[in-house]
Amino acid sequence: MSPRQIAFLGASTGVGLSALKNCLEAGHQCVALCREPKKLDHLKGPNLRIIKGNAHNVENVSQLILAPNGTLVDEIITTIGAKFSTSKMGMDQPDVCEKGMDVLIEAIASLRKQGTTGAPHITACSSTGVSKFGRDLPLLMVPLYMSLKVPHADKVKMEDKLAASGEKFTVIRASLLTNGDSDRVVRVGIEDPKKGFESKAIGYTISREDAGKWVARNLVQDMDAAYLNKNVVITY
Repeated sequence: MSPRQIAFLGASTGVGLSALKNCLEAGHQCVALCREPKKLDHLKGPNLRIIKGNAHNVENVSQLILAPNGTLVDEIITTIGAKFSTSKMGMDQPDVCEKGMDVLIEAIASLRKQGTTGAPHITACSSTGVSKFGRDLPLLMVPLYMSLKVPHADKVKMEDKLAASGEKFTVIRASLLTNGDSDRVVRVGIEDPKKGFESKAIGYTISREDAGKWVARNLVQDMDAAYLNKNVVITY
């Protein structure tokens, strides 16, 4: 495959950082939007461009997804999410994913109105435990996920808006994220947003490193048509 133009939102840590590293290693042209660009200093190179900005700012996101050749980028990978705030005793931004998707869709529409061409494939990182078609995680995990109602509600709104946007997409529903790398096999389940499960993969965890690596290899390097416009569970 020839090098792709890939835009990243939320790539300073976790799954996004792993996906970015693996895309760079594969020789793709990458651009990342970061509030603190210094967090990506260790990845500096000719294939990486870093833009200082916020995922909730339409102008920043528009700059991110406009490729150097004047078209929209080929791929957009968003892994933004809320963090727990001790001062608020809850999530710091309970609507961070929904708002981020609103801004991304608005930025794409705005650029197209200006004559920009392109149809990027959007990968958005979500979570298991949010399917409306049934359980996609082990029974023992259900009590834990009950405490994640606020961030999960935000993920659902993000998923729904992406599916309704008319853009090409894949939603990644990773099981409980852990740290570290491994050689473990990643199992995959596929759900159609309208029709329900096509296959199931129920597991407890997957590492952020392996989740990002899977995204880079299976949704960028060797895109499988089976994952297009689907919700995809990845787990060990």
